[in-house]
Amino acid sequence: MKTSSESQQRVEQFCTFYLERSLFGVEVGKVQEVIRNQEMTAVPLAPKVVRGLINLRGQIVTALDLRERLGRPPAPSGQRPMNVVVRCEDGAVSLLVDEIGDVLDVDASGLERPPDNVGALSRELIRGVVQTSEGLLLVLDIERTLDACA
Repeated sequence: MKTSSESQQRVEQFCTFYLERSLFGVEVGKVQEVIRNQEMTAVPLAPKVVRGLINLRGQIVTALDLRERLGRPPAPSGQRPMNVVVRCEDGAVSLLVDEIGDVLDVDASGLERPPDNVGALSRELIRGVVQTSEGLLLVLDIERTLDACA
């Protein structure tokens, strides 16, 4: 028999990744795949957040610089980004991240609002934060993150 606290727990899985030292997560159901750095073709006159296009087995995918999108400083020179390819209404989009983490099971009922010390831009794009065994997880609102880039 479940206790009342067990029945209120809502476990969600998140694909995690790092930007600088911050741990971020996206719902596993929205992730198509995670891949190493890919050759990119620049897009003339594109917004700064659009780093280029990648060819993913014949599918052309827009690669977004998540550091730029979240108002973070650029990656150190020579650091090659990883790709978290997410699905959206218009197809697949690659989020360029520093490092890939694990898939974590998280009690989503424990999600809290982002703290005030998180920048205003980042706070708009973060659905919530929750403490995990890996550290503080910032759950990215993928729709909002991609909306402003369209």
